Amino acid sequence: MDRRTRHNRAAWETASQKHVREYQELLDEARDGSSLVAREEELLRPLLASAPTVVHLQSGHGLDDVALVTAGARRVVGIDFSEVAATAAQRRADELDVACRYLIAALPGAPLRDGCADLVYTGKGALIWMPDLGAWARDAARLLRPSGHLFVYESHPMVPLWAWDPDEPRIRPDRSYFARGHVNDTFPANGATEWQATLGEIINAVISAGLQILHVAEYPEPFWRPGGVDAAAWRGQLPNTFALLARQPPTAPPTAAPPR
Repeated sequence: MDRRTRHNRAAWETASQKHVREYQELLDEARDGSSLVAREEELLRPLLASAPTVVHLQSGHGLDDVALVTAGARRVVGIDFSEVAATAAQRRADELDVACRYLIAALPGAPLRDGCADLVYTGKGALIWMPDLGAWARDAARLLRPSGHLFVYESHPMVPLWAWDPDEPRIRPDRSYFARGHVNDTFPANGATEWQATLGEIINAVISAGLQILHVAEYPEPFWRPGGVDAAAWRGQLPNTFALLARQPPTAPPTAAPPR
């Protein structure tokens, strides 16, 4: 890992202690409900109907993995570079007896064989840790079987620009949509570097990896709201999340033998 990745990993290890402190609350949430939002459920429903094997890149606290199994996935393999997060997620999955297992690894470079997944799921604060989206997309594509799907539900690339002012939406003067990145000053803080990419760059990375874009949508509601904050930027006028669904092309049919 380079210096920034090591620093980001240390910041995330510290932030992931929250998943340990709130272990019981997260366990109850995983047992009693679903962490998938309605936007995700709508797009994922037809994919989960076939009982896919899912790889979750940057799996965090693991609640989405439990929700995916509950919604129909045969099994989920979560990968996260936080040992704290992955260990707590595995403990929850074992306690709930759901088919989830966790690996600790930095991405891209998932320690899994090619073509092992029917569905690669990621998002909700994942892409900000990826300085090279081309490598990330190629790794996701590598994991997919023919006709497998990549699903991303993520913070909109415009979000770093929004101030958290409660009276009206404002753009932060210290941020740029076209910046390479910025130092996080909210959660998880600790000086972590968040990498930025435009929506076009994200889409083009997926296309360049050989995947077919099936659907892209932008939404006004954020996937995460810190307690005690009610920002005007979240009230419907601005994009705060997006979804992307792409597919690995099917294997080309064998060439027919020429007529004799």
